[in-house]
Amino acid sequence: MAFMEKPPAGKVLLDDTVPLTAAIEASQSLQSHTEYIIRVQRGISVENSWQIAGLSLPLPPKKLIGNMDREFIAERQKGLQNYLNVITTNHILSNCELVKKFLDPNNYSANYTEIALQQVSMFFRSEPKWEVVEPLKDIGWRIRKKYFLMKIKNQPKERLVLSWADLGPDKYLSDKDFQCLIKLLPSCLHPYIYRVTFATANESSALLIRMFNEKGTLKDLIYKAKPKDPFLKKYCNPKKIQGLELQQIKTYGRQILEVLKFLHDKGFPYGHLHTSNVMLDGDTCRLLDLENSLLGLPSFYRSYFSQFRKINTLESVDVHCFGHLLYEMTYGRPPDSVPVDSFPPSPSMAVVAVLESTLSCEACKNGMPTVSRLLQMPLFSDVLLTTSEKPQFKIPTKLKEALRIAKECIEKRLIEEQKQIHQHRRLTRAQSHHGSEEERKKRKILARKKSKRSALENSEEHSAKYNNSNNSAGSGASSPLTSPSSPTPPSTSVEHAPF
Repeated sequence: MAFMEKPPAGKVLLDDTVPLTAAIEASQSLQSHTEYIIRVQRGISVENSWQIAGLSLPLPPKKLIGNMDREFIAERQKGLQNYLNVITTNHILSNCELVKKFLDPNNYSANYTEIALQQVSMFFRSEPKWEVVEPLKDIGWRIRKKYFLMKIKNQPKERLVLSWADLGPDKYLSDKDFQCLIKLLPSCLHPYIYRVTFATANESSALLIRMFNEKGTLKDLIYKAKPKDPFLKKYCNPKKIQGLELQQIKTYGRQILEVLKFLHDKGFPYGHLHTSNVMLDGDTCRLLDLENSLLGLPSFYRSYFSQFRKINTLESVDVHCFGHLLYEMTYGRPPDSVPVDSFPPSPSMAVVAVLESTLSCEACKNGMPTVSRLLQMPLFSDVLLTTSEKPQFKIPTKLKEALRIAKECIEKRLIEEQKQIHQHRRLTRAQSHHGSEEERKKRKILARKKSKRSALENSEEHSAKYNNSNNSAGSGASSPLTSPSSPTPPSTSVEHAPF
């Protein structure tokens, strides 16, 4: 595929951050082994589900003798289900390419490294001064974003990193505006933005080159990882969990908030803040991947903030993501779940105050503070920043308007997704409540009462019919009507009988 070739008509731009769930529906014995049938579902829609058979991932312990017994197969199925649950609920593992390929082979069958190499090779035909040193395999979490170590032919010792990314589901810019904005990124100068050396784009992807940094990202510092290692190896199971020093937290936090405020003031949508998107340059944090929002890529934390309807603008998304970043800087690991009910001991109560304003139940329910409000909080208000570099990022008026419209479209899709999740959650709660043991007991009691009432009414009806029949028979042999000495029989009115 040529680098300037258009994407296929009707191409579906999949949101890779939508969670996949897997449930083992059945098992079948095939000669010498047992095959498990798994139903996989994307997101909340039951209609968006499919079946797969067999497993190619590490499994629970096997059994040499009696492995076809019904009891063993049922027990093993439980173990496999627990295993699948752990994988699909782990934020890093669930976004892993191997897991996606296994659970959703139809949508993830392509070799994205090969596609990226083809695109990069076409680019080098027109830009011969660059040369690929080696692919940087799986150093990022995105399936459709690939990295290569580069060099300039007349400067062989200098190392750069090329990143190539496909379009995402939130790409709302026109092709012309998209390419213009991508090519504008090298002109962005800010003390807390990592400089883009070169950038170009076509109608289906973008390619950017930056200097390679041996120190790596903020996440590499926290996890004491090597930048070139694969993402899973670096961050999925760290040997030692340790947060940063309070002064580092204060300084890095302030720098990141300053650049977020700069982008918000410029009307430039970001929405992709996390510790892997912050490069460390000495004691300075510099933001990475401004191109992601232009490409329409979904955020690393989308599956978190899509649960909360008050986090519905890209500004509030940035603030919520800052809460995740601050938590990771403080405790050396991401939160187990969000919202966070209680925070572990921290170096300062000022840290907890910021975390509560961005990650607590109340914050997620009522909405995020602004970046300006966070800058005024005690944790950051007394941090002195010493930089002489003047920020520069001139965006033409026409492109500013295009960014504003694209931002509104991104937020509209987020709001619609949040609405669907909210409705699904309410329905699930109602069904769960209806099917609970307590509710079943209540329904049984009501059914018994109704049955007794119905039996009682039937009994009364039968009695009334019987009495009425007797009264009718008795009236035929009664005394003469004019006899004053005859006793008056009890009156039985037909219209009151419960027929």
